[in-house]
Amino acid sequence: MITTDLIVEEAGWEAVPELAALCERAFAAAAAVEPAEGVVSLLLADDAALQELNRDFRGKDKPTDVLSFPAHEMDRPLLGDIAVALGVSARDAEAQGISLADHLTHLLVHGYLHLRGHDHEAEDEAAIMEGLEIKALASLGIPNPYGNG
Repeated sequence: MITTDLIVEEAGWEAVPELAALCERAFAAAAAVEPAEGVVSLLLADDAALQELNRDFRGKDKPTDVLSFPAHEMDRPLLGDIAVALGVSARDAEAQGISLADHLTHLLVHGYLHLRGHDHEAEDEAAIMEGLEIKALASLGIPNPYGNG
């Protein structure tokens, strides 16, 4: 079971219906396809906070939708930290014609899979990660976000 330590730093996130329950469902669906038990620390913030994290930890001075920081094995039961930016996420959801709630669910599944060691830098890794995302989202009634099958 995944427990969420939820920190809502940007009040605009509260517009997402049943925000805490959505986060729990997203992580439960993700854990069903990539099992783990532990705690995920989740920060729902604004673009400026994600830009700062992206700059400080990845050397990219721009906002991004989601960042994941896996915990060290010695920090268990903490699996890691995930941060999501409202502005980038809302713009992406609008551009894709989906609800912010569904997009946030996808970003949480995506972030969780990064915590579990998945990546999408190489094509074969991306295919595995996307397949897990599609399966987790489908279990929640959310269509394939990649539109490729």
